Amino acid sequence: MASSAVLVALLMLLAKPLPFSKRYGLAQLWVRFNLWSLAAVCRLKHEVTGLENIPDEAGVILCKHQSAWETLALQTIFPPMVFILKQELLRIPFWGWAMATLEPISIDRSARSAALKQVLKEGNERLRSGKWVVIFPEGTRIAPGQTGKYNASGGLLAARAGCMVVPVAHNAGEFWKRNAFLKLPGTIEVHIGPPLDAGQLSAQEVNGRAKEWIETTMRKISMHHAG
Repeated sequence: MASSAVLVALLMLLAKPLPFSKRYGLAQLWVRFNLWSLAAVCRLKHEVTGLENIPDEAGVILCKHQSAWETLALQTIFPPMVFILKQELLRIPFWGWAMATLEPISIDRSARSAALKQVLKEGNERLRSGKWVVIFPEGTRIAPGQTGKYNASGGLLAARAGCMVVPVAHNAGEFWKRNAFLKLPGTIEVHIGPPLDAGQLSAQEVNGRAKEWIETTMRKISMHHAG
């Protein structure tokens, strides 16, 4: 994963003047190579349920965050997307440099008010250009079986843009734990929920319904995995 990131990062830096679609295509090569490697080396695969729930137009993805795995897999499940991430991640050699070419929304998490304004402004711009916006509503990786505080940015952004919100639940953290080197073999379950229309619901209703669906589905996935 690390060695391939160096090569792809150099290619993406050279491709920076090219259109977003070309840069995103290069990133896809790296993403798919790593998912293939996980399956071949670690015997870690995944199954997706609910693909029919993905709308045709770009929207906001509210996804459970448990490991690094979903930052890869979401890019193969949904159309082209951008991530909201911490500014310091873009300073990571090679990986961060490559990520910077993909038009992420990089925020200063210590300046919450300014960060929210930035998410709303830049997120709306990305959506209007046809790119999906990924938000991890709990803000950080959460261990399996636990729930963090859901922030309001996803619902607020969707309400401003008048777009759909798609909730996503998965159990990647049960196989690829936070900051863990070892990856356990098995099959990660990814569930895509029914879209929520932020044009018809308030931001608070969107966040509340997304949280309820995600956490309920997480419990079902965990029970199935335990069984």
